[in-house]
Amino acid sequence: MQMARKMIVVGTAAFVIVLSSTMLLSQKKPPAAEPPKSIEFPVNMRQNITAGKTPVGTKVQASLVVATLINGVVIPRDAVLSGEVISSVAKSATERSRLGIRMDSAQWKNGSASIQAYLSAWFYPVEELAAPDLSYEPRDAVQSPKNWNGAGTYPDPNNPASRPFPGPDSSRDASAEPPSPASNTSKHPVLMKGIETTRDSDGTVALTSTRSNIKLDKLTTYVLKTGDVALPN
Repeated sequence: MQMARKMIVVGTAAFVIVLSSTMLLSQKKPPAAEPPKSIEFPVNMRQNITAGKTPVGTKVQASLVVATLINGVVIPRDAVLSGEVISSVAKSATERSRLGIRMDSAQWKNGSASIQAYLSAWFYPVEELAAPDLSYEPRDAVQSPKNWNGAGTYPDPNNPASRPFPGPDSSRDASAEPPSPASNTSKHPVLMKGIETTRDSDGTVALTSTRSNIKLDKLTTYVLKTGDVALPN
């Protein structure tokens, strides 16, 4: 009898252990923490920068093109981002061109914020737009040689008043120098051609190129990023 009781106790204990293990295994694992989302800062540099010529440690600044929210703080447009060049190597026969920039702070009229944003391989290209037609002549003048609002014939096409503005200069032919096309910054960033992004073990981010020396100018809108700089937009 005692033996039977012992077997029942042991069997019950084993059942409890198996049941507990099954319940633990059936519980869903907590979702893995998502990496922090990368925040973008479209900026215009305040100075030209060239890999290998601008030394490491050079203090640099950039103007923010679009107001950006970070850690509950809105950094307004035209805020000044400040940082330094953290990597600068000129392209050579044996070395890649290498350029790294880290921005550490943002300042504006009524405030400031600490940030950590690196230069990425993204930028906003300039798109060329067709020059507008500034002719004084009505659009339907060519199709309809009748009158203009009942006030007489359309202007003579040889009349300077009906030619596109600006008219020809008395000393030279205007057709010799066509007007410069209008330009506008694209609303969508693209990757720089031939540029790779590297991250060292200490977290330092830099751009590298085997094609040419990396250069930044004051007219192009570049993208600084927090978090994983190599992630696409």
